[in-house]
Amino acid sequence: MKLFVFGLGYSALHFIDRFGASFETISGTVRTEEKVQQLASDQITPLLFGPEKEDPAILDWLGAADAVIVSIPPGVSVDPVLSRFGRRIAGLHRPQTIIYLSTIGVYGDRQGQWVDESRPATPTSERARTRVQAEKSWAALGKSKEKNVHVLRLAGIYGPGRNALVNLRAGTAHRIIKPDQVFNRIHVDDIASAIAGALAYDGRNEVWNVSDDEPAPPQDVVTYAAELLGVTPPPEITLEAAEISPLTRSFYAENKRASNLKLKQELRMELAYPTYREGLTALWEGGEGRL
Repeated sequence: MKLFVFGLGYSALHFIDRFGASFETISGTVRTEEKVQQLASDQITPLLFGPEKEDPAILDWLGAADAVIVSIPPGVSVDPVLSRFGRRIAGLHRPQTIIYLSTIGVYGDRQGQWVDESRPATPTSERARTRVQAEKSWAALGKSKEKNVHVLRLAGIYGPGRNALVNLRAGTAHRIIKPDQVFNRIHVDDIASAIAGALAYDGRNEVWNVSDDEPAPPQDVVTYAAELLGVTPPPEITLEAAEISPLTRSFYAENKRASNLKLKQELRMELAYPTYREGLTALWEGGEGRL
């Protein structure tokens, strides 16, 4: 199988690191010439796809691919991949399978209730509304051209270099208290397994939530990370008093628990890190956050 990836970023590169040996060729896009130089190897052919310049070879590699992973988020009002390559993809016999990486943010605020894939998307932020539109557009392309388009709705991603252990050492971790608030999260290794499962799935045009078993208060995650490191956790503060970015603050406007039952049943997935405890413990044992 030949693979093409729109957006060779954090999640996609972890997938390639784990499963890349199973592909005949791997090509994909990056935003800068620097990234082209960093990623070029016998395993990966990186191609420039930026706002002002793109590698014309993208069309050749895309046309030869059996499967495509799309991990580039939509812009302000349009999906850049669909805008630039949607018609090309629709007109090709290949690729036959497309995996679109979306977000559980499309469900909006559910006041802490559980939500599964049978529930309608009710986005409350503009970035989530653009995600919903992108999901619909990719699904429509799949149905009209008889391609398998699967959507993975990802929870908050953590893993090597991106976790509460690193944030504590950097002094950027907060214990923000908002009563009954929980966040959903997923280890990047489990995302890789979900992508692999979706590529192998014998079915058409499915949607799966990719989240761990335990949506949890964010302050509990920081406290557990501090215990692993043997340090005092940062003091508890209210959301109103927290000095955080508008983007981070906006996450607290939504509260939901994303069910992963469909993912486990249909893709027969067993999470490597079913809660943040297993995930952070493994990261700590691997040296994350150590001085």
